[in-house]
Amino acid sequence: MILRIRIILDVEEDVFRDLEMDHQATLEEFHLAIAQSFGFAGSEMASFYRSNAQWEQGEELPLIDMGTGEPPQGETPLGAVFEEEQHHLIYVYDFMALWTFFVEVMEIVEPAPGMSYPHLVFAQGEVPEEAPEKSFEGENESEGEDDSEMNFDDDLDSYY
Repeated sequence: MILRIRIILDVEEDVFRDLEMDHQATLEEFHLAIAQSFGFAGSEMASFYRSNAQWEQGEELPLIDMGTGEPPQGETPLGAVFEEEQHHLIYVYDFMALWTFFVEVMEIVEPAPGMSYPHLVFAQGEVPEEAPEKSFEGENESEGEDDSEMNFDDDLDSYY
């Protein structure tokens, strides 16, 4: 089985790639195919996250051992990741820049005779020079408190 997958870069412009991947390819191979299709070297740390149709971030599927007790998922086949009810992932490339992608299985097809996979089917848009800045929910929001007005006691002896 071949998975036809759309990978959308989280930017204002339409920047996406459609890849075909064999269902037996691993998450590590998928990571490298995504990176290459967007012009990245693939050498930065990256991770996948389970998601739903509303792109809510769920369980992490780390490619390597992150020391969190979660086993690395790099050798997991895509067919085991994209199950009957699971068609969406979030992919984060380069934890310093936080390139974020939305991943969705569009359809499952039979392999084309003589075709090698992964296969870039379609590319739309140019990747910006830098990852867009991300704002996270709750960032700088502390129930009306302004961090600039916080008063810290300079005398550390008062904390003992």
